[in-house]
Amino acid sequence: MDRNEVPQVVLNSGKKMPMIGFGTGTVPLPPSHELIPAFIAAIEAGYRHFDTAAYYGSEGPLGEAIARAIQKGVLKSRTDIFVTSKLWCTDAHPGLVLPALKKSLQRLGLEYVDLYLIHFPVRLRKGVTGTKFMEGDILPLDIKGTWEDMELCSKLGLAKSIGVSNFGVKKLSQLLENATIPPALNQVEMNVAWRQDKLREFCTEKGIHVAAWSPLGANGAVWGSLAVMGSPILKNIATNTSNTLPQVALRWIIQQGAIPIVKSFNKDRMKQNLRIFDWKLSHTDLEKIKEIPQFRGFGGERFVAQHGPYQTLDQLWD
Repeated sequence: MDRNEVPQVVLNSGKKMPMIGFGTGTVPLPPSHELIPAFIAAIEAGYRHFDTAAYYGSEGPLGEAIARAIQKGVLKSRTDIFVTSKLWCTDAHPGLVLPALKKSLQRLGLEYVDLYLIHFPVRLRKGVTGTKFMEGDILPLDIKGTWEDMELCSKLGLAKSIGVSNFGVKKLSQLLENATIPPALNQVEMNVAWRQDKLREFCTEKGIHVAAWSPLGANGAVWGSLAVMGSPILKNIATNTSNTLPQVALRWIIQQGAIPIVKSFNKDRMKQNLRIFDWKLSHTDLEKIKEIPQFRGFGGERFVAQHGPYQTLDQLWD
């Protein structure tokens, strides 16, 4: 597939974004000498949209890969690539957002990111590490104050677009009440087994694009499942359309108007995952996919605490 065939969408910020992203977060994270060649291979395959985060630990290797790709002539310049990074929860405090972004830019070796997201609607006490939190580690999120700092990042030109990740309808509504710059995108878990119909409808009404992490159900991750990759419905559609099952799952996301964030360090699968733009699922296929049982993969239990701001998972996600 020619790299120029990847279409783009226009965000509400006026900036263009490639309609498929390459994810760089994985546990455990491979060493830099493995990551950098993998990211360069993805660029060579045709990916022009890369998704990283302070929490992933992949900003440095990604920045190095971009620099090497420019040196090799695979990329003509920085403007040929779209980079997303995210604000981690320990920096989701008014006054800490801008310094956090500057540290991410330093690690990336870039003057700006194309998109900067609040990683979770969660604030953690500064200095907290790991995934097991103690009493008092999880604090109420100051949505208004944190978003004002995100807007400052935009006004300074350090983030061309700003948005959120893992925000439900209620929290998006709270953010929009005070925002002077609306979020350009909401990145959430989304796949055929977790369609996010209500949230996507709300985002469409508000002009907010949706990006889908875990588009294949995170098979292989601690919290992942075979809900997507083991689906007999998808297997049947893949056979009938002469596509792979992952291609069918990713094409479904594209036809919902969302942007899949794929993740594979296998060169053949990298290329296969890009071959989703020159064919369509039929109405019959789409109706059949609606029969797939719904199942949220990442529960987020770590952010729920008896005396914290979220005492139930429903409070966290909506």
